[in-house]
Amino acid sequence: MRTITILGATGSVGTSTLDLVERAPETFRVRALTANSDVARLAAAAIRTRAERAVIADEAHLPALREALAGSGVAAAGGAEAVTEAAGEGADVTVAAIVGCAGLKPVMAAIRAGGTIALANKESLVSAGDVMKAAIDRHKATLLPVDSEHNAIFQCLDARLSHRARRIILTASGGPFRDRPLAEMAAITPAQAVAHPNWSMGAKISVDSATMMNKGLELIEAFHLFPLDHGQIEIVVHRQSVVHSMVEYVDGSTLAQLGTPDMRTPIAYALAWPDRMATPGEPLDLVRVGRLDFEAPDPERFPALALARAAVEAGGARPAILNAANEVAVAAFLGGAVGFLEIAAIVADTLERFDPPAPQTLDAVLDIDREARRLAAERVEERVA
Repeated sequence: MRTITILGATGSVGTSTLDLVERAPETFRVRALTANSDVARLAAAAIRTRAERAVIADEAHLPALREALAGSGVAAAGGAEAVTEAAGEGADVTVAAIVGCAGLKPVMAAIRAGGTIALANKESLVSAGDVMKAAIDRHKATLLPVDSEHNAIFQCLDARLSHRARRIILTASGGPFRDRPLAEMAAITPAQAVAHPNWSMGAKISVDSATMMNKGLELIEAFHLFPLDHGQIEIVVHRQSVVHSMVEYVDGSTLAQLGTPDMRTPIAYALAWPDRMATPGEPLDLVRVGRLDFEAPDPERFPALALARAAVEAGGARPAILNAANEVAVAAFLGGAVGFLEIAAIVADTLERFDPPAPQTLDAVLDIDREARRLAAERVEERVA
């Protein structure tokens, strides 16, 4: 029996994790579940799994959560600090699935508590990679990737022979606009951008996939997760989303992890590691798939990739600025304030206007994040005006 805390339990990764946990009640005991504002789904999941605690980040919803949990035996708490407190209580496994930089403080709290962190929140590692890695070493925590691409690399990269790896190949679906003429992309709507062709994901990550900023963030995350230089990490578009990523070794061997597009597979690998556990996912039928296609991403259609690669090459505060500005720009696009092509432009503008020293502490990362958001928001206002 292992204790588990799920940060972001009502999102796509969180609900997939709950599905696996509820199928293995003899294996997992739920310590805490958190959500941003979805009281109904949080309370229902907490009651079903007999969680010790349910935490709603938006404290205004705490009375409703208490009412929903009345008589269940599940404790209720509210506020961002309560989420961080729940993360820091030291579950055997903490699934970090809060979207965006809002997940950074809870992830750091989980790291300080030791144990295993199954990381689905790429933005925290992008923004605070060096700070997080230092904390992981200091507190002897274990960080396991949940993103399908990084989980695939983790499965293919032999830790004993990482020095014999020549390159990492991150695969990308290309999103819904991989074939859209550039001249038509300015008119893309939020509804079109969140309609991913292969995966079922939340709005923010779906837009990131459509701009391919998601792959740029994954490039930075891979740089922090694996002992290869950023120049050894390549990105290819793979439309079928069957090959989740690959590792090429110096002898010419390339190892790939394949599977149907189901997030429960990488989540299960992280939950059960170093063992494996059964999932209800559909088995891969290569005959039915028929073909696997690969192509280079179009840098003109997807300028976010170049921005991300430049940020990881420069290091320091650049990835944190990139991430913060992107979150602001994506939110503005989803709210109808800016156009699709303006997302990357706002990020580029923010990177040009702000170049602080490399952060050495979590507080410094958060300061950079706040200032980058302020500058990006100014750019949004200028474009709206």
